[in-house]
Amino acid sequence: MSPRKSDPAERVATIEALVCRDVGRKTAELIAVTRGELLAATRLLAGARRVGLITGFFVPRGDVAAPETDGPVGTALLAASLAACGIPTRIAVDTPCAAAVRAAVAAAGGQVDVDEVAVGDGPALARLTAAWRDLGISHAVAIERCGRSADGKPRNMRGVDVSPWTAPLDELFLGGSWARLAVGDGGNEIGMGKLPPGLIARTVPNGAEIACITACDHLVVAGVSNWGAYGLMAALAALRPDWQPTIARFLDARRDLAVTQAIVDEAGAVDGVTARREPTVDGFGHDVHGALIDELRRIAWGQVAD
Repeated sequence: MSPRKSDPAERVATIEALVCRDVGRKTAELIAVTRGELLAATRLLAGARRVGLITGFFVPRGDVAAPETDGPVGTALLAASLAACGIPTRIAVDTPCAAAVRAAVAAAGGQVDVDEVAVGDGPALARLTAAWRDLGISHAVAIERCGRSADGKPRNMRGVDVSPWTAPLDELFLGGSWARLAVGDGGNEIGMGKLPPGLIARTVPNGAEIACITACDHLVVAGVSNWGAYGLMAALAALRPDWQPTIARFLDARRDLAVTQAIVDEAGAVDGVTARREPTVDGFGHDVHGALIDELRRIAWGQVAD
């Protein structure tokens, strides 16, 4: 039975089932143990005073060296929607992915500040962490951000150490008293340390090497991390009807495509699965992402009949 318009929690559960599904990464068990986390994360985020988001995943593969399309797009749209709802937001990113995040923010159209940290600049990272505390960040949200594995190195899904292109923004995520929310889709992203020990190693290819140890308060394991960001937006619309008209401006299939195209054209971003410089995300084209966004809108707005 479809969720009733009068029952926001059921609608959020339906949203979670749509965005949190295994698309071939062998993450079904990770998704199963985090069922219900989208509702918990959204309830926290709905009460935020000021939000800091963290994203950016660099792809070094053969002749390709570029930020990936998954992460900056969803992060920019979520940040823009929160800012438009009256919650000040900013996004932290390291230099290799900064151009993609700035392009995404500009295309999303929201009033969102971007904090850039160079890889290897520990003092700058410490200053940024102190600045977030001074600003009164109440919630930190990491979306598709490669985090530390057990040996301290960030690794991509192939087990490759990507520390030359990855600042340890785990330190920022953990550096304040703010609530910590995270979205990932593979097991190597910030926040995955919340999962039961050994689960990623047992279930995900290369899991023992790539599993991120950085934990969070609430973790959304999505099929694609951008989908997790859209799930948060849709869930916020379900829980806060007064925000629906504002969120609708950003939870929009055409805007999603425009932001994705912008980071490809302006920052040379690539699909993290195919390594191709094209407006696809994790091997899926706009036909898939656009249809998912349209369905999220129908669910969040209670437009699905019983």
